[in-house]
Amino acid sequence: MAGEHSIEVLDGLPAEIERTVEAGHLVHEQTHGVVCAYKLFSMVIRGEGGAAIAVLTAYTAYAEVYVDDIWVDEHYRGQGLGTKLLTALEERYRGQGYNNINLVTSAFQAADFYLKCGFEIEFFRQNQHNPELTKTFMVKFFDGVPQHRGTLGKDQGR
Repeated sequence: MAGEHSIEVLDGLPAEIERTVEAGHLVHEQTHGVVCAYKLFSMVIRGEGGAAIAVLTAYTAYAEVYVDDIWVDEHYRGQGLGTKLLTALEERYRGQGYNNINLVTSAFQAADFYLKCGFEIEFFRQNQHNPELTKTFMVKFFDGVPQHRGTLGKDQGR
């Protein structure tokens, strides 16, 4: 398709474009016998009065659980709430057909914490300008558990 093309930068994606993209992905996935089954979710610990004091945001895609973010209110750090969230995440998804939980953390964040929680380092992405922004890619496998997520016929839809 020759011709002029323009690029738009949008805050968010209009619903009609999102539907087009979803349909295109679904067709491509089906030709490879896989399905994304994307699902965004969060886990929240509330303190007295109902305020959020610790939050984990994550999503599932294919056969993996991706931790997007963990936050613990500074007044509650060091009390095991981050560990509690990761343990709850693992308990919820172990035995549900997923292969692993993975996450990315920056050097100034919590790589040692994740190691203590049983995550392994897969690789680093060095930031040559600011070492504090060097990324550590980490994974925790669901060993000995059959995987079926991400396989067409087992999961339906994106």
